[in-house]
Formats: sequence, C-alpha cells, structure tokens
Amino acid sequence: MRWLRKNLVVIAGLLTLAYMILPNLVVMAFSFNRPKGRFNYSWREFSLDAWKDPCGVADMCESLSLSLQLAAWATLGAVLLGTMIAFALVRYRFRARGAINSLIFLPMAMPEVVMAASLLTLFLNMGIELGFWTVLIAHIMFCLSFVVTAVKARVMSMDPRLEEAARDLYAGPAQTFLRVTLPIAAPGIAAGALLAFALSFDDFIITNFNAGSTVTFPMFVWGSAQRGTPVQINVIGTAMFVLAVLMVAAGQLIANRRKKTATA
Repeated sequence: MRWLRKNLVVIAGLLTLAYMILPNLVVMAFSFNRPKGRFNYSWREFSLDAWKDPCGVADMCESLSLSLQLAAWATLGAVLLGTMIAFALVRYRFRARGAINSLIFLPMAMPEVVMAASLLTLFLNMGIELGFWTVLIAHIMFCLSFVVTAVKARVMSMDPRLEEAARDLYAGPAQTFLRVTLPIAAPGIAAGALLAFALSFDDFIITNFNAGSTVTFPMFVWGSAQRGTPVQINVIGTAMFVLAVLMVAAGQLIANRRKKTATA
C-alpha cells in the first residue's frame, strides 16, 4: 500500500496515457486487416494490400493533399499573426489590452459550431463564394488563439536582460531580434505551429460549414463511413500518428542534447 500511495500519480498518468493511445493502436492494427465487405470494423486476416496501395480509394489522396495544403497555409498564417500578437500583448501597453487578452481565449472556449455558423454568416453576407479560401480564413481564425497562447507563455518567461546585453554589444534591433529574441521564442513558436497544423488538419465542424464543394480528408472520412470504411483510411491515420510521434521524439532528443551541451 505504501508503494501504491507513493506511485499513485505515476500510475494514474500511465493509465490515462494508455487510454488516450488505445484508439490509435486499434486504428493501426486495422490498417493491416483485409475486411470482408465494405466495413473495416471486425478483424478477418492480416494483409499489406492497403499499405501497398494507399491511394487505391478514389478521391482520397486528393482530399488528403487538400487538407495538408490547408493545414500548411493555415499554420503559416496563424504563426505569423499569432507571434506578432503575442509579442504585442506581452511587450507593449496600449488601450483595450486587457479586453484583447480576454477575446483571444474566446475561440478556444467557444463551441466550434458557433464559430462555424458565425463565419458562414459572415461569408454569405459578404457574398464570398465558399471554397478553399473561406476554409483557409476560418482555419487561421480558429488556430490563431492557440498560437498566441503558446507563444505568449514563452515570451513572458524570456529574460529581458539578454536582449539588453545584445544592445549593449551594439547589436541593432534586427540583429537582436534574429539572433537573441527569435531563438529564445522558437520553442513556443514551434509548439504553436504544431498545434495549429494538427487542429487545421483534423478539423471537421468549421470546415463542413464553410467548405462549399471542397472536400478535405476529415470530410472524406465522414462521407466514407456512411457507405463503408476503406482500410486506406486506417493507413493514412497510422502514418500521421507515427509521423507526429517521431516529430515529438526528435524534438525531445534535440532538447536533451542541447541541455547536455549547455551543462558540459
């Protein structure tokens, strides 16, 4: 009992992590299945057919490519705007700063369906045709708050004396920003970028309201689930999951090496 009380938090954390990862493992396992019929919901036999032909389903890779493009552009737009907003909120004092700080959290607290319906109303009232660009604008607005929050937390923890030292050594504003400020803020910017990419790629509700005839990968999955779930969907899901894990692991290894180098 003493050992259990001592390690209760660790055990609870591991169980929670296992509960979160379990659906991904099921998706991964069923990517090697050869189902009987249209639905890939019960195990039949091991097969590599879906992995050999991941684009074997009509229009699936086109929707995947579109989702990746949207996620990349939305991440770029959200990171650029979010980084500037975060620096402005932390470094400068201006009117309505408190109100803006509060408004930044609204997209994160607001149900997605509310934002989706609001953006759809805006686009329709402005006479904008629904499609790629409306989805991109919607994704940038949705991801912006998450980027601001991540970058803002990093900027608040920065030591201003480092930038003062750079200026004392005759570094100009651009040199100080590029060689001191930006490298220190880079982990927060990278975290915001990864979060924005994942949110944009995975979004369905906001996309469904503002896509028009555009079909992203989540919308393709939703439509396919009603007619039959191809195994290739599990293949794409597994590939994205493994890629995300590898990126996080690589980032952790780089951070650990930097710590060892700094302490050496």
